[in-house]
Amino acid sequence: MTRRKRVLAAAALATSLMISAGCSGSDGDSDPGKNGKAPDKVTYLTGFGTGGHDAFAWVAKEKGFFTESGLDVDVQLGAPATNNQGLLSGKAQFTYSDVTQLMIQTGTNQVTEMRVIAAVHQSTLVAIFAPEGSGITRPKDLEGKRVGVAAGSITKTLLPAYGKLAGFNDQTLKFVESPPQGLVGLLKSKKVDVLSTFVITRNTAETVTGKKMTVLPLTDYLRDLLGTGITTTAGYAKDNPDIVKRFRDASLKGLQYTIEHPEEAAKIMKANNPAVNELGAAAEIKLMTPYVTSAPGGVVGALDEQRAARAIAILQGAGLIPGGLTPDKVIDFTVAPKA
Repeated sequence: MTRRKRVLAAAALATSLMISAGCSGSDGDSDPGKNGKAPDKVTYLTGFGTGGHDAFAWVAKEKGFFTESGLDVDVQLGAPATNNQGLLSGKAQFTYSDVTQLMIQTGTNQVTEMRVIAAVHQSTLVAIFAPEGSGITRPKDLEGKRVGVAAGSITKTLLPAYGKLAGFNDQTLKFVESPPQGLVGLLKSKKVDVLSTFVITRNTAETVTGKKMTVLPLTDYLRDLLGTGITTTAGYAKDNPDIVKRFRDASLKGLQYTIEHPEEAAKIMKANNPAVNELGAAAEIKLMTPYVTSAPGGVVGALDEQRAARAIAILQGAGLIPGGLTPDKVIDFTVAPKA
């Protein structure tokens, strides 16, 4: 090869490399994690330990949705009684919360920094489970009964309001608290007469106790109450808007995949948490599917400000919070998907 040809070849190669590098840089900017930048590390706390309704977090991690969004997510087991503190202390950046519970906590100034960025369930899932044959078939039959509740959960908080509207004396209820994982065991061991928990855990309750359940959903009387959502803090959202949006999108992608593939989602849960009952988790996911959108074909994760205002009005009318709370103090509508 002549000297002139070698120079031309080298120039062509250099030009090719420059073009290639330029294209690579452009792709990396639009696809976090592929431009050589280390992924952003965050911690997510599940809502109720290893409940099937939390499967979407493990699915998003296992299917690579978090990685594709430039995130390295540590999924840790959480509980209603401790998750707020986990976020407020900075030990975690995201969690799964009961939106109605947050409304009550914010309205009574127990917390002020928590913000919901997407819905998981559109309506409250709280219900009463009573074994068939127990004589409990209507709200009035609950008077004087022992009620099993998860420590720190919304269920205990809502029952007095439910009692007033459903026409029974809530002051006669006797509450027995338990960590989420031990709740159904209270009913099996007959330490309680009924459970107050999420309606989607019906299959688990029936499998563990060996009895069919009479289900009394609180939404029969407490309509328009919101369900659960993905939550961060106002400060973290302000300082890290890009991370928050990427986490929101990857999580909702995981949620969509979960309800479309319940058996696979349950297998993923089992692989990450050996103690999980795979069949029970799959059944729970199937039961929760109608709650994920407000209507068939609706937007997964969407939150509506007017609906949130109605929920606040219900809580105020029930005497659970004073006046003055506005939806934006609980939900970040600049981040939450629109209905």
